[in-house]
Amino acid sequence: MNRRQLILSSSAFGLSPLALAVGSDTAAPATPATPAPGASPGAPLAVPATGSIPVAFLLSDGAVVIDFCGPWEVFESVSVVGRHDAAFQLYTVAETTTPIMASGGMRIMPNFTFGNAPAPKVVVIPAQHGAGDAALAWIRQVTHHTDVTMSVCTGAYVLARTGLLRGQSATTHHGYYSEFAMQFPDVRLVRGARFVEAGNLATAGGLSSGIDLSLRVVERYFGRDVAAQTAYYMEYQGQGWMDPNSNQTYRTRRTSTSAHPVCPVCDMDVDPGTAPRSVYHDRTYYFCTEEHKVLFDKAPEQFLEVRAGV
Repeated sequence: MNRRQLILSSSAFGLSPLALAVGSDTAAPATPATPAPGASPGAPLAVPATGSIPVAFLLSDGAVVIDFCGPWEVFESVSVVGRHDAAFQLYTVAETTTPIMASGGMRIMPNFTFGNAPAPKVVVIPAQHGAGDAALAWIRQVTHHTDVTMSVCTGAYVLARTGLLRGQSATTHHGYYSEFAMQFPDVRLVRGARFVEAGNLATAGGLSSGIDLSLRVVERYFGRDVAAQTAYYMEYQGQGWMDPNSNQTYRTRRTSTSAHPVCPVCDMDVDPGTAPRSVYHDRTYYFCTEEHKVLFDKAPEQFLEVRAGV
């Protein structure tokens, strides 16, 4: 399974193609997250006088490596002059401590289960396809006391399935804007955002966007100078962490032509010689995966309305 398929499977986990196509929100009812004191978008976050800030990385099968390893490296690399304790305490959490298979075949043995994990102040939710009901319940429970519960890439689907994003703004990988908006109509999708903050919830765009959102979290705790020094140490020259609107290149949908077709579901390039295809109103559409063909065939007008900006 390649990276694109992993991201796709993480967005569709536990949902039928029909449910995705008609925009059904299958998340169980949940009380919206209560923002932590001082955790309004952009507000500084309180740093404990002693000890480290606990950061939990929620993992299950299919977790996309850069989505959690990028943020892990950011938080692990923070150094604060005069502070004796590490800035952040990092650990992985899963339903069991049985090794999980991440993208590319990486095997990871989680540090804790949902039942014995330390209470986190920051939660990182990468794209993954194995997050079930127990994971959703854990996210709902701990988010009432977190400073930031953040998703990366299509980890936004996991966070949205908890119900905590209802009525909030959020973003996800640019290839899944249409699906996300249809599946979660009560979440205000923000296209072209590097990250979006909403109370103590935050969502990052695709893949490397999680690094920027993590640097933003560091900035909210320790200030811009510490975040900049962290980026410098990592030799990370991206500036997206200082500008949440820096993904504007993904705001406009790509134009599909007969010479250069793109998937009408996710805008990915397709090979018309081998790609799955469908004919609708005498026009042929090509798809990056069979799953996206199924989604389109269930409700083609919805995807074409989104493409036309209706």
